[in-house]
Amino acid sequence: MLLTEDTESVAPPDWLRPIIERVQQHLRGSPEDFSDTPLDWDLAAPFQRRVYEAALKTKSGQTATYGHLAKAIGEVPAVSRAVGTALGQNPWPLLVPCHRFGGANGKMTGFSAPGGMDTKLKLPAIEGSQMFSV
Repeated sequence: MLLTEDTESVAPPDWLRPIIERVQQHLRGSPEDFSDTPLDWDLAAPFQRRVYEAALKTKSGQTATYGHLAKAIGEVPAVSRAVGTALGQNPWPLLVPCHRFGGANGKMTGFSAPGGMDTKLKLPAIEGSQMFSV
């Protein structure tokens, strides 16, 4: 059950329940691949969509740099900052795995989802990888 602002419990819609179950499984340490999850791509600008679709190809347990993701979408490494910005605006954290990407130096950079950088460190660890340092 979800809570609304006035604390009334609300059952999630039927289409959302399997996604919630998969997220719970994932966070318990049983990796899930969310690349088949239906997303409203209208929420993303064309560049963001290219970044998010490429990010979905980096599977649980893998990490990469923003530069690698720029290259994966056919851009030059200089676009890595724009890739990081797009990931920072990701409306579907975890489902589109923005937490699997960091700087070229292996350093973790900001994370806009709840929990910030602590969450960005924990999610790869749950998935069996740890690339980032603080």
